[in-house]
Amino acid sequence: MRRSVFLSGCALGVAVCAGATAVSAHHGWSWAEGEQMTLRGTIESISMSPPHPTLKVKAQDGGSWQVDLGNPSQTERSGFAGGTAKVGDAVTVLGNRALDKSLHMKAVRLTLGGKNFDMYPERIKD
Repeated sequence: MRRSVFLSGCALGVAVCAGATAVSAHHGWSWAEGEQMTLRGTIESISMSPPHPTLKVKAQDGGSWQVDLGNPSQTERSGFAGGTAKVGDAVTVLGNRALDKSLHMKAVRLTLGGKNFDMYPERIKD
């Protein structure tokens, strides 16, 4: 009995560690390129849902990008909220593209109507 409880506890511990690693990898920067890029386009959709708000942006070349914003509190601190922008608004995104070259990036700054919303001000490379 004790052995099966011990083994179950070990299995649970391994599962928790594996899950924490996956979450950390997704929410950190390891999945994104170090060099920043600028994306210009039009907002197709806005989601303010956890774990992090996202935008879908139709680029000038026609590609549809997923843009991850900061976590909800970072996004709020930047001044960007659900009603800040609407579908159809022009947006410029400064951020880091996914290493796999998919149309996915993590924003450090959004610019809407000439106003900057800095999600990660310490990471902005002007």
